[in-house]
Amino acid sequence: MAKQNITLSLDKDLIRRARQLSVRKSMSVSKLLGMELEKLVQDREQYDMAKRRALATLKKGYHLGGKKPTARDDLHDRTGLR
Repeated sequence: MAKQNITLSLDKDLIRRARQLSVRKSMSVSKLLGMELEKLVQDREQYDMAKRRALATLKKGYHLGGKKPTARDDLHDRTGLR
């Protein structure tokens, strides 16, 4: 995969803490940020895919059994005696 440099403007304290974290994880700040960005992008893509599947399923609908009412009176029969 081809790499490309970018420039970020971050708070100095955040940069200091990110450096400390990257040292504890034995990696560069660049690698740390890259891994976190990759995780954010993958999570969003998985969410979008799950949402599309769920919406498609809802659009398709569910058959919950029973039979379709044939007349208006069947819809309003609350006694079940018909």
